[in-house]
Amino acid sequence: MSKDKRPELQHWSDIATLGIFFVVATLIGLGIGLYLDGLFKTSPWLTIIFLFFGIAAGFKNFFEVMKRESREP
Repeated sequence: MSKDKRPELQHWSDIATLGIFFVVATLIGLGIGLYLDGLFKTSPWLTIIFLFFGIAAGFKNFFEVMKRESREP
């Protein structure tokens, strides 16, 4: 692969992974919430709280990647 195509490929691979990052962050938050609800018998409150934390982490990551990609030429 030529050197001039490498930055473009990196750009598209960063954008393609956004969906994966968002889903993984959400599932991690959900998993932590389910585990803690089982541990403390507080169902469904900790699951809901940590699900929202996971969604917020996914959005934070999304905006960070988009900000970084918009700065690069």
